[in-house]
Amino acid sequence: MTITSNIERVKKRVEQACLKSGRSPEEVNIVAVSKTHPVKKIVEAFNCGLKVFGENRVQEAREKFKFLKDYPIEWHLIGHLQKNKVNHAVKIFHYIHSIDSIELAEKIEKRLEALGKEIKGFIEVKLSEEETKHGVSVEGLNTLAEYCANLRWLKIIGLMTVPPYFEDVEKVRPYFRKLKELKEELNKNVFNGTLTELSMGMTHDFEVAIEEGATYVRIGTGIFGERNYHGN
Repeated sequence: MTITSNIERVKKRVEQACLKSGRSPEEVNIVAVSKTHPVKKIVEAFNCGLKVFGENRVQEAREKFKFLKDYPIEWHLIGHLQKNKVNHAVKIFHYIHSIDSIELAEKIEKRLEALGKEIKGFIEVKLSEEETKHGVSVEGLNTLAEYCANLRWLKIIGLMTVPPYFEDVEKVRPYFRKLKELKEELNKNVFNGTLTELSMGMTHDFEVAIEEGATYVRIGTGIFGERNYHGN
């Protein structure tokens, strides 16, 4: 399978999921998750029309950015952001999907103010008990949201989650539905309708995510094939 044919297939799946749920494909942004994949594959995907790319690790993104800084790519950080990586992250990325604490949001805000740069962000919510998953708890979400709503440079536009993996994708539906419910509650109580985005769904389950309201789906394997963990 080529990257070109993979992209066509993913776009078709997005269209079909939107048709099934009465939505327009224009509402859904495909984030091509390029972690562990080489620069040449990103360029190939870019030349096929993709402009939004997601990386998990700041250091890997920095290395790729050296070669791709002249490409009009919209860079999304979709992995956990350590506070000691904030200085580098805010220089590269346009979106951060993994805001999970007041301390992290505060540090990002201070660095952005120093740079005079705005970044759009998602609050990552942990909806499962898995220890490997990151995100603010449902109980802590309101406090974090209230803090973030008053920030000037870090503009929170939505919520993100990484649910557990299930072979049966229907089992993941309640997690996506819950995230949408939380977004709607925050829009009423905290954000006054400005929380418009949901980052949820990956190669395995993004159709279900779209049916439940996803506006950003994070597709890696479906576009680039299996990951290579032995370097770039």
